[in-house]
Amino acid sequence: MRLLVTVDPGIVVPPVGYGGIERIVDALVRHYRGLGHTVALLAEPGSRCPADHSFAWKRGDDGAGPGLFSGMSTLTGACNAFKPDLLHSFSRLAFMVPVLPRSLPKVMSYQRQTGGLQIGLASRMAGKSLRFTGCSRFICSMGAPHGGAWTAVHNFIEPERFTFSEQVPADAPLLFLSRVESIKGPDLALEIARASGRRLIIAGNRPKEGPELDFWNRKIAGAIGHDGVEWVGEVDDRQKNELLGKAAALVVPIQWDEPFGIVFAESLACGTPVITCSRGAAPEIIEAGRTGFFITDIASGAAAVSRLSEIDRQACRLSAETRFSARTCADQYLALYRDLIAHGPSGSRT
Repeated sequence: MRLLVTVDPGIVVPPVGYGGIERIVDALVRHYRGLGHTVALLAEPGSRCPADHSFAWKRGDDGAGPGLFSGMSTLTGACNAFKPDLLHSFSRLAFMVPVLPRSLPKVMSYQRQTGGLQIGLASRMAGKSLRFTGCSRFICSMGAPHGGAWTAVHNFIEPERFTFSEQVPADAPLLFLSRVESIKGPDLALEIARASGRRLIIAGNRPKEGPELDFWNRKIAGAIGHDGVEWVGEVDDRQKNELLGKAAALVVPIQWDEPFGIVFAESLACGTPVITCSRGAAPEIIEAGRTGFFITDIASGAAAVSRLSEIDRQACRLSAETRFSARTCADQYLALYRDLIAHGPSGSRT
């Protein structure tokens, strides 16, 4: 197959530092090429992803005002030049408007909360040539009521990049690894660690302004350096791997509906169970009592910490390998591509 994959303007593939969809798309392109498919990528200039063909967004393709029409033109031009068998967009749905009526098979993927009239309108314009995917069943449940055919394909990691730790010392710390913001529950992680008598390492970006800076100052800053609480700031891949592998559990008691939660899958790849709240896509990643625990408050969080010895860290690793590997999820996309090409409308695909 000839596959054209797009990400939004401003996104460099692979990421220079930490990245979410940038890593997903980079892994997909490498996997598809390894299977013999010809892949083109439309991304920010400077992207180093090893695609067979590279297209770049132009300055001003930002999706706002005139930039929206400019972005439409850039994407259409890439389609005309590459002549793909299928277009897979991780970028704005609006950029696809000129090609929606074409018989070219198209997949539009969502990585965050979605919904709105534009989904139904796009579905009517494209007919059977368009499928939607969400990075979780939770995201699909938000989009499906607005129209179109939806399939859940989870985000993924590359487990081979994470070191499995079969066991950790009895006094291993708990780990909070995420943005240090109120929706991620770092304040609850602090209280759970205190109630459990455990050390806590906090890793992640701290807020620099606005309400979240106030949250940091009120709830987090004063605890650092006391009662075994340590903040290590933003971490790179090597540090993340090391922190996850040495932790008794990842404790991120989310206070919002997480679209996926890639750090949960990364934790499982290291063999580290996850303690979080049953919101958003979390129940699709964590198997309660097998790879982690769901909690509702500080007391249930402390109770979960006391039960960590019940979790088999090998089961955590196996879950990551079988359910959230690049091969597993890329193959699900490929099956969708083949079905769409086989059963979509015939005719010109350019």
